[in-house]
Amino acid sequence: MNFASDNVMGVSPEILDALARANEGSEVSYGSDRWTKRAEMRLSELFECEIAMFLVATGTGANALSLAAMTPPFGSVICHRESHIMIDECGAPELFTGGAKLIAVDGAGGKMSASSVEEALAAFGRPPHSVKPAAISITQASEYGTTYKVSEIEAIAEVGRRHGCRLHMDGARFANAVVSLQARPADITWRAGVDVLSFGFTKNGALGAEAVILFDTGLAVDFPYLRKRTGHLWSKGRFLGAQVDAMLDQDLWMRNATHANAMAKRLHEGLSLCKGVRFPVAVEANELFPILPRPLHEALLAQGANFYEWSPGGVAPADRPKAGEVMARMVTSFATRQEDVESFIKLAQDLSTAKAA
Repeated sequence: MNFASDNVMGVSPEILDALARANEGSEVSYGSDRWTKRAEMRLSELFECEIAMFLVATGTGANALSLAAMTPPFGSVICHRESHIMIDECGAPELFTGGAKLIAVDGAGGKMSASSVEEALAAFGRPPHSVKPAAISITQASEYGTTYKVSEIEAIAEVGRRHGCRLHMDGARFANAVVSLQARPADITWRAGVDVLSFGFTKNGALGAEAVILFDTGLAVDFPYLRKRTGHLWSKGRFLGAQVDAMLDQDLWMRNATHANAMAKRLHEGLSLCKGVRFPVAVEANELFPILPRPLHEALLAQGANFYEWSPGGVAPADRPKAGEVMARMVTSFATRQEDVESFIKLAQDLSTAKAA
């Protein structure tokens, strides 16, 4: 019953098979291999446009490199206060950009609104005394498992264009958002105004592979130098390309995300029946954030369940935990077993009933 993260699970068997096949014989190095070329072609077809694709092994690398391609050292990046680039990447975006400033914006459910972005940009001082607006970064699905609708992305992109900002999308759980929204990938990215996407595969069943997708292909001119200089160019790039190619084969990326989302939905249904449990944030992808009575929270952990207590910073103040409550984060994955979900639900319901008696 491990719902701590989608990173706690292993690798899809299809990925391991693909890596074993790629391991045979010799191959051109540094990303010029046939698997990487095929992955780029297939991603271009998926997004229905010409793209430039660069593979890296980590989400932090993908995000930091994406922002470095868009942002000068004297620039700024508008992002949510609870975003991964703000609190979980150890200053990598600032390092890779050469010192650009991250500007934090609040928003319920882990999402920024166009009006909040506009307000943040309007607060900038006179040039050249303040940093230059350069980029906006949104997370899809967000750190609180919510999704940006097409109209919301379009509105943020329009604000960005008026202020000279490009739009980056942190898509560590992009597949889960696509499944939740039942959207074409093109419709929630470049057609809505996204310039660069960090397309995550690791959380969705890969061993370690992320794709930086440049819809603004002009950014590709210097990107190879950024990737090399920051240590993210793999010499044996075929093992990244093979993973992405396998994820796209027969829509494995969609099948894995569909399962993860379904397990989250079932957890939500079961926990909603427990006395004193409430959900301040809609469950739209594969993360859920129930507010639990603290005795129930502690009893579940004592019984061997694994999940995190979480910061309510991305939740509207009125919906945050009150005295005697705690907000948890639970994450499901491509490998979450139905029987583990049902066992956890039964345990929670039994403990909830016993605590109430």
